Formats: sequence, structure tokens, C-alpha cells
Amino acid sequence: MQNLPGPLKLVVEQLSSLPGIGPKSALRIALTLLKMPMEKASVVGQSILDLRKSLCLCDDCACLAESSPCAICADSTRDDDQLCLVPEWDALLAMEAMGIYKGKYLVLGGLLSPLDGVDPGQLEIDRLRRHLSSGRVHELILALGATLDAESTASYIKNMVETDFHNVNVSRLAQGIPMGGEVKFMDKETLKQSLVHRQKI
Repeated sequence: MQNLPGPLKLVVEQLSSLPGIGPKSALRIALTLLKMPMEKASVVGQSILDLRKSLCLCDDCACLAESSPCAICADSTRDDDQLCLVPEWDALLAMEAMGIYKGKYLVLGGLLSPLDGVDPGQLEIDRLRRHLSSGRVHELILALGATLDAESTASYIKNMVETDFHNVNVSRLAQGIPMGGEVKFMDKETLKQSLVHRQKI
């Protein structure tokens, strides 16, 4: 990559800093952008800028939205006494795609991962506490996946709820999610069965 012209090298470096994009993929994307007509490339660039300007985090659930509260939190037909905890926004999208869950959500912002330096202070634990303290939530559904980080996060949250929120039942997605599986990658039917047959923990 040393022989790349400066501007191209800069774009490749920026793209390859994104998760899941290595230097070769970044170079292919950058070259594709170069081959585009100027107008189309400008639209791509402007849409990235608009993404940052137009989206915010919902004050209630911490999901990406065009306004706060988001459409789900503002929906008066959603059930306030169920709160589904998901690690990231894409897991929320997977849960919503099933079309059967009618409660509210909270996006945790990741999972506990000591090896990666992610501790409770970097997650939405305080926001979760505020929801549970409201007295409206009677069931906390953990939709965190079945990875080691998900298990340690679930254990941490379960202990917190048992210690501080005695009126809240904690359940988790059940059958169908294999060890190491992430909610966002599950097919709709597997996810649906996991929600319907969730287990108290």
C-alpha cells in the first residue's frame, strides 16, 4: 500500500479502520468510488455526513433514531412491563423483524468483555437501572446471544437485578440459539421460538 497516491492511501486507511474491512477490501471500495461519476460519489459522501447529522440516540432505549423518543418508545400500544435488553441496535432490528414482541427495548451498547477492556461503566447500565427503578418493568428479557461475553454480561445483570430490583423477573431467550451464536445472525423462526419459550433465570 506504500505506492498509493496520498489521497487514495488516506481513504484506504480510513475505510480499513472500520470493523470487518481489511486493507484489500478498503482499496476495492476506494477504487469503486473513484470509478463512480462525480455526482454519484458526492451523493455517497453526503449521505455519510447526513447520517451523522440526522440520527441520534433515543433517550429512553439508546437505539438509533431520527428523533427522541424513537418510534418504538413513543408507541403507546407497546407493553411497558416487558423490557428486552439487546447488545446492539442490529439485534433490536432482528427482534423486531419477528413481529411478535410488543414490549420495549434497551440497547446495552455492547457486552462485558474484560479482554477487550469493556467494563460496566462503558455500557448502558445506568440507563437500565433507571428503567428498572421506574417500577413499570416486571420482566427483563435478556436477548444477548450465547457467546462467552453474553453469558458473563447476563450473569452480571442477573446478579444486579436480584440484589437491587426484587420485583423484576429476569428471563432469557431459550432454545435454538447455539453456543457462540449472536442474536443479530439468527433466522426469524429460531429467534421467534427462543422468545416464545424464554426461560426464567
